[in-house]
Amino acid sequence: MSVNFDFKESYNFDDLVKIMEILRSPGGCPWDAEQNHKSIREDFLEETYEVLEAIDTENKVLLEEELGDVLLQVVFHSQISKECGDFDINNVTDGICKKLIIRHPHVFSDVTVNGTEDVLKNWDDIKRQTKSQETQSVTMAAIPATFPALMKAQKVQSKAKKAGFDWDDAQGAFDKIYEETAELKEALSKGEKEKIEDELGDLLFSAVNVARFCDCNAESALEKATQKFMKRYALVERLAEEKGIDMKTSSIETLDKLWESVKMLEG
Repeated sequence: MSVNFDFKESYNFDDLVKIMEILRSPGGCPWDAEQNHKSIREDFLEETYEVLEAIDTENKVLLEEELGDVLLQVVFHSQISKECGDFDINNVTDGICKKLIIRHPHVFSDVTVNGTEDVLKNWDDIKRQTKSQETQSVTMAAIPATFPALMKAQKVQSKAKKAGFDWDDAQGAFDKIYEETAELKEALSKGEKEKIEDELGDLLFSAVNVARFCDCNAESALEKATQKFMKRYALVERLAEEKGIDMKTSSIETLDKLWESVKMLEG
């Protein structure tokens, strides 16, 4: 069954909302009509990661496309909620517009700021007030449980810092890494599985602390390290094949030499 729809040379946001409404309506698309918030949850996550990849690779054409896919997810979820009588896309846009106005009093009101730090402080203060978050522990509890572990750790530490609970400098964070490393080694020597996991978590948490003092994003840093490892490993495999080395049966010393050779080639 076809649906009456005016085809145009160029479409806008309102057209996207209308198209999604048609897809979900009787006579539209059976698959789209069957979906709910949970069934397309992973799609939203996947599209978000694809936007990040487009940003990281500086692919402007891909970024335009992937932003469209994320926008589709926003409209999709909003349409589902509209049908449930909860809210619609207009409520979503109204909410974010009001939030931006309220949290930018230096632009839309008479508040004066002296740079980015004041802006961020005002944003955080206003956010806590509007959400009735009277303590930093409450703001920590409000961090989504679905955040990746490294991202969540860095968020928690940043909120603790705002309450004055932080090292004076990076040295304290580095010392904690050494301390947690020693405790992990001790747990490993005793073979205490639960203790090992506990101490490993402490070590990773301490590493995130160092990342914060270095003004680095722990999640991004680990992702870059993983990509670097994959690239080097592929080169090690190629070098091993050229030299007739069987990686499965070779010693770690031999493989480490190949690794160092690859690093030298990279400069």
